[in-house]
Amino acid sequence: MSSSSNSSRRSLGGPLRLSVLALALGGCFASTAALAQSNASGAIFGRTEAAPGTTVHIENPSTGISRDVAVDADGRYRAGSLPVGVYKVAVQRNGQTVDSRDAVQVNVGTSTEVTFAAAAATGAGAKNLEGVSVVASAVPAIDVSSVDTRTVLNAEQLRRLPMPQSVNAAVLLAPGAVNADARYGNAVSLGGSSAAENQYYVNGFPVTNPLTGLGATSLPFNSIEQEQVFTGGYGAEYGRSTGGVVNIVTKRGTNEWKGGMQVLYTPAGLRETEQPTYRPGDGAQITGRDKHSAKLWETTYAAYLGGALIKDKLFFFGAAERIKSENDTYTLSKNTTRSYNTNKTNRWLAKVDWNITDNHIIELTGLSDTASTYADQFVYDGVNDIQYNHKGWRSQKNQGTAGSSPGGQVYVGRYTGYITDNLTVDALYGKERTDHVDLTSGSSCTYFQDNRDSVPPSQRLQGCNISSGIAAPGAYDETNGWHLNLEYRLGSHDLRAGVDHYNVTSLNGSDTSGGVGWFYYDNPASGVIETRGNLAVPPGHSGIVERYVFRAIGQAKVRQQAQYLEDHWQVTDRWLAYVGLRNEQFENLNADNEVFAKQRHQLAPRLGLSWDVMGDSSLKIYANAGRYHLAIPNNVAVRGASGSLYETQWGTYDGAVNTNGTPPNWQPIENVVYANGADGTPPDPRSISAQNLKAYYQDEYILGFDQQFADHWTFGAKVRYRKLRSIIDDWCDDRPFIKWAADHGVNYADPSPACYIINPGQSNRFLIDLDGDGKLEDIKLSKNDIGLPEAKRKYYALDAYLEHRFDGKWYGRLDYTFSRSYGNSEGLLKSDIGQLDPSVTQDWDHKELMLGSNGPEANDRTHQIRAYGYYQINPQWLVSANVLIQSGRPKNCIGVYPGDIPSEINYGASYFYCKGQPTPRGSQGRLPWTYRLDLGVQYAPSFAKNNLTFSATVVNVFDKQTVQSINESGETGSGAPNLSYTQPLSYQTPRYIQFGARYDFSL
Repeated sequence: MSSSSNSSRRSLGGPLRLSVLALALGGCFASTAALAQSNASGAIFGRTEAAPGTTVHIENPSTGISRDVAVDADGRYRAGSLPVGVYKVAVQRNGQTVDSRDAVQVNVGTSTEVTFAAAAATGAGAKNLEGVSVVASAVPAIDVSSVDTRTVLNAEQLRRLPMPQSVNAAVLLAPGAVNADARYGNAVSLGGSSAAENQYYVNGFPVTNPLTGLGATSLPFNSIEQEQVFTGGYGAEYGRSTGGVVNIVTKRGTNEWKGGMQVLYTPAGLRETEQPTYRPGDGAQITGRDKHSAKLWETTYAAYLGGALIKDKLFFFGAAERIKSENDTYTLSKNTTRSYNTNKTNRWLAKVDWNITDNHIIELTGLSDTASTYADQFVYDGVNDIQYNHKGWRSQKNQGTAGSSPGGQVYVGRYTGYITDNLTVDALYGKERTDHVDLTSGSSCTYFQDNRDSVPPSQRLQGCNISSGIAAPGAYDETNGWHLNLEYRLGSHDLRAGVDHYNVTSLNGSDTSGGVGWFYYDNPASGVIETRGNLAVPPGHSGIVERYVFRAIGQAKVRQQAQYLEDHWQVTDRWLAYVGLRNEQFENLNADNEVFAKQRHQLAPRLGLSWDVMGDSSLKIYANAGRYHLAIPNNVAVRGASGSLYETQWGTYDGAVNTNGTPPNWQPIENVVYANGADGTPPDPRSISAQNLKAYYQDEYILGFDQQFADHWTFGAKVRYRKLRSIIDDWCDDRPFIKWAADHGVNYADPSPACYIINPGQSNRFLIDLDGDGKLEDIKLSKNDIGLPEAKRKYYALDAYLEHRFDGKWYGRLDYTFSRSYGNSEGLLKSDIGQLDPSVTQDWDHKELMLGSNGPEANDRTHQIRAYGYYQINPQWLVSANVLIQSGRPKNCIGVYPGDIPSEINYGASYFYCKGQPTPRGSQGRLPWTYRLDLGVQYAPSFAKNNLTFSATVVNVFDKQTVQSINESGETGSGAPNLSYTQPLSYQTPRYIQFGARYDFSL
């Protein structure tokens, strides 16, 4: 970090020097990034004495990369697109070094300021300073060249802090980051957005889950050099995100061969058991300590090695890790399943860096992330703790939980060329492939469930299936594409332009095990099936049975293209302006490669200002505003554009149920019902979405300051405001089409409701064949015709922080965030019911679902306090801590709508009504505050020359197990009280202790 304050060094450029780009974009409003840095590099800039023959020599001693940068007439210099690392900066005059600075850290996406004393004393109001001395583990206290909102953690910080070794564990250290609903795994919400609206990059290549946008391909933790988290205000180079951006740069080999090995072990015996869960309605115990403790043990083995194949020219770095864990899962109900699970994750990364010359660099990265689970399942009586016969097995590969890593193999090639002192070229091509495997025993058996109350649970028939559905064979996700960026310095302007093109393809979906499912029930006492519109049941039969078939398998593709321009303009010594414009195009295609939704000319202007108030980089005031777009994930096409089949049919049977699950003497009592019109016929691609479909986008505004008040101390605050302007979701209400047909004299041939992709709360235009004559009617429906309210999601926050930069002894940071996230849409997801169907959520399907939907969102945490840091007691001992305190999530009561709704679109207990009364979103109070303290200790014995480190981490020291989410369904589908309403669905992770041993060496 800086040992003293730095002076600014840029002079005012004349009005005529404003670039054509800045003139073209000057009227746009938006946000900014740090001095035109790419998503895998940084920069060094500053000022020195402008004497004849002066240059600045920048060199990374570990890799041999060096650049000589010219000094302009005002003594300014800048070297951009530098690989992250530690550099030496020297001022040379006529080939002789006259001043230098060592250990200058370059971080991803940031600009490090290195000004030399002679120049610092010449600026207006400047102080006589002695330049910059930056330690390798820190960044400058204040970067006056950036106006975005980011958190950067380097490898040393990640190693020292007491937290799980995962990418998202580090993301949660960023202000405003919160854990998403537990049903989405370990996903994170940033800035009030849903957890499916973030973008993840590794060495510049996007690795976000292409099917749902939730989660990303991961990598060995010891291969991470720096992890950068943008929570707002990122520049025009970044797009396709309305949440945040997580940018990871991996380690690379150096001239010194270095390696290491690590073992982490979490014993089950030192992991606390999750607290008991009781059903609120009758007090029945669902889970608890009095049965087997379903504890998980976990072991991680990791290793890395890197060095120079040819000194200063060719380098290699490789890392690998294997994680294995075992646990069992069950509930305490009478008729359940006990599953013994073995989980394995294998990851590797290999990177080759070739410095062809000092001006031409090639990077090749390959990584693999494979997760597999094998589960043995048994019929289990949890109440009496009796395990019955073996039910079957399930083997999954790269399926993952909703928010976990989806796995995959990634290969990236990147070229950086310093063509001249002022022109840099950055080109990348990459490809990712993820194969999904889900195999179960009995997948060819007829699926059935015995739900008869007249039969004791222990005597109910058990099918040979593990799951009602089987995954699509050959399922995969694939991303491939490229980007090209040009950076040019023109006087006081740093210009950057770029284009990218990515194709994202998915084959996914599921089918009914055995082709058909049967659900058996006793004859209803009322004589009617209420959920089917009081369908009458003929008397004199053994019981009723529902026939069920669901098949949704499809291939889909998204074409994503973008172009951007940006200008960082040093207006005066103290004022930096940023103007950027991004243009994006999205096309969604079905299995026949036909476009069914597209958005063109999605212009995203971005503007920012940074004011170096004192002229010495000790106080910065900054502001930015911007627009951000989001692409529709592939899940939409798999669900809605590939000919889904969803049929149900009620009937009666006579006699004992056949052992293979088929009903004896099956007699249907109704015609086949196709839910939402899903009869297996691929829809006309012209009819799937509205013709005037607008993009999903939001606007954001930020105002903040950073202040350095001592050599190692900084504090600051910022206010943020986000407003969702337009969303995309599906709508499944045929009533407006029935009315339109009647008004226009059109015979509506098939009034069964189908679903269409629309902009909720806006007018939409459709092309649909209503009368079955083969011609598409041009149907314009206004906002009032459709009946949906305007989509709303607003987020505002105040973030304040106090930070002590690492001084060789200790590092610490304290953050406080006050925020509100409210509206009638969470975004791509619906955490109220844990629905993972991005852009095809239950919301917006018809207008009654949106009554009472406006209020605090599921990701709203009004107050958040973070504190983390570490203290180096001596060279042998280090202690660390991590504290998180936050207020609870809003609670809802979801039930049956009291008015009339056509039975084909009546969703039962899905409305913001309970007991016939409105229960608006968030009106039922909040869950309790959560408190978590993690502690760590590391010991590096001197006899091993500090190369050997033993560690112990205690997560959740006080074993706080506060409820994180609950069942929010206050009623059953029939309107009766739900006994499970407010039943906890997840708690804080119980206390556990992880032990580690690590050995690092040099060759």
